[in-house]
Amino acid sequence: MRRDHLEPLRSPDMSRRAFVAAIAGGLLAAPLAAEAQQTAKVPRIGILRSGAPPDPLLEAFKHQLRDLGYVEGRNINLVYRWAEGKDERLRGLAEDLARQKVDVIVASGTAPALAAKQATAVIPIVMPASSDPVRLGLVASLARPGGNVTGLTSQNDELPGKWSELLKEALPGISRVAILYDPENDAGQARASEIGALSLGLHLQLFAVRRPADFEKAFSEAKRNQAGGLIVTSSQFFYSHRIRLVALAAKHRLPTIYHHEEYVAGSGLMSYGADFHDLFRRAASYVDKILKGAKPNDLPVEQATRFELVINLKTATALGITISQSLLRRADQVIE
Repeated sequence: MRRDHLEPLRSPDMSRRAFVAAIAGGLLAAPLAAEAQQTAKVPRIGILRSGAPPDPLLEAFKHQLRDLGYVEGRNINLVYRWAEGKDERLRGLAEDLARQKVDVIVASGTAPALAAKQATAVIPIVMPASSDPVRLGLVASLARPGGNVTGLTSQNDELPGKWSELLKEALPGISRVAILYDPENDAGQARASEIGALSLGLHLQLFAVRRPADFEKAFSEAKRNQAGGLIVTSSQFFYSHRIRLVALAAKHRLPTIYHHEEYVAGSGLMSYGADFHDLFRRAASYVDKILKGAKPNDLPVEQATRFELVINLKTATALGITISQSLLRRADQVIE
């Protein structure tokens, strides 16, 4: 049989050369692959916060990141920027993160989110909690954010009315209520609280506070005007100064309801609001999706789904208040 139309037979020498070349190629490729793996870009997440560490909410966010497979310092880096209660610093801190070209900015609260949006229209921004992102211009709508900002909102139309209702239930004889609000961010909450208070037959006094220096004056005037209780709206500005606000409420013996359990853990009387630990955990999922290629304007803003009532019985006793058993049974947490 003729073989001239078939492939030529390979000699033993040719096979050895191919084998050696393959081994050499493999040995060379291995360190190159390892080097490529070592030099792979580790994503950087900018963290912009109004307050200062320690930060329990941020810890909840980081814990969820770990559950999603991100280990700080190994396959993800967090770049922290703290305003330490001075919101006027937020713009500069946000611009610094933008200059560093972090992959995502996590900006919690209205003021940090607004500062981040002013600093960049390109870097994705995730807000773990914002009170009213549509009215404030952070997003076009909850369903279609329309820009580089997305995340979650603690917004709930019934929340301000609930504060008045719970305060009235804790203090059945109350007739006058004061509201401490941030006019830059919480004017809508103040109006809704006013409507809720009027429906309960309560006389309302509004105190707009723009600076920490105004806290003492607001509390003094509320007490002088015979307010029987106080509502503190859900401003990030207020949250950053929660220790001082709780101390002033104790000093003036004003029973106060807040939006966040951290106030009550620090001896505030009671709080009702979104479960912020849950919101921060959910924010980690937004970061995960964006790092995997999702665009912020394709990720609808989600609303809070879990709300908590927390009551501090020690503070109630110090103020001479007896909380009804029916209200205590409804509480998610009672501090004794």
